[in-house]
Amino acid sequence: MKTSRRTFVKSGAMIALGTTLLPRSVFAAAGQNIVVGLQLYSVRDDMKTDPLGTLKKLAAMGYKVVEHAGYSDRKFYGYTPAEFKKILIDLGMKMYSGHVDFGFQAWDATKKDFTDTWKHTVEDAAFMGQKFVLTPELDDKAQKDYDTLLKVIDLWNKCGALCMKHGMKFGYHDDFNEDVVMHDMKIYDIVMKYSDPKLTVQQFDIANLYNAAGTDPIDIIKAYPGRFETLHIKDVLKEKNKDNSHDSTVLGKGVLNIKELLPLAVKNGAWLLIIEQEAYQNESPIDCVKDDLAAMKNWGF
Repeated sequence: MKTSRRTFVKSGAMIALGTTLLPRSVFAAAGQNIVVGLQLYSVRDDMKTDPLGTLKKLAAMGYKVVEHAGYSDRKFYGYTPAEFKKILIDLGMKMYSGHVDFGFQAWDATKKDFTDTWKHTVEDAAFMGQKFVLTPELDDKAQKDYDTLLKVIDLWNKCGALCMKHGMKFGYHDDFNEDVVMHDMKIYDIVMKYSDPKLTVQQFDIANLYNAAGTDPIDIIKAYPGRFETLHIKDVLKEKNKDNSHDSTVLGKGVLNIKELLPLAVKNGAWLLIIEQEAYQNESPIDCVKDDLAAMKNWGF
């Protein structure tokens, strides 16, 4: 089974994104230019063995903004924040968001404050120029127990207040079984009801809820207009694999109606659109992400 992003982030491995900008006259959302990026979990093995060389290849393809994952020990891909920021600047790249491990361990219940380790995480994100600090982590108990889920969401809101002091928002990247119902509500509806939109952001992975419960991502965007400033753009194959899941594939080769979804998402406030591909159908990850970017450009992004 493939290493999940959740496990990957926990292990300290790394991710990044590249992006292109469209003119404000084409699309505008909340005063932002539309940014199309690559989630470097898509090229995770390349980033582990040769992060600099991989970023250079992505820059040559046209990617211009990066999103990381697996930040650990105050380093990005083994580089200090200052070193990594210089690499990105030299390549003409920026980093608006990143994935990090977050949970109850970030909160000191005795002091009723976040730990110094978590505060450093937020500070380093701000130094990199991020707009969002994101986690794909949702406590296992929170996926089964309503009160625990509410405590997690309350912690998200507290973290959102901390991030706001640095000009950022804290966010959650959906990664759970959407079929679970608690208090007559699905998990995602509970998340959306109690997470403060002024402090937090939901990074909607358009394939994850489809994978978990067959949910049409267009329906989610329509149900929660204005709640998704950032999305993970991912397509999936129709056939399920041996793990009863849908492998991701090059954009436009799967079952999701991404071409229709993207304008709707932008109209409803999305501006940071992150490409992600986790499986490759015997192609190289680098070749796949090149095709992904070409598909986005073909759709006018």
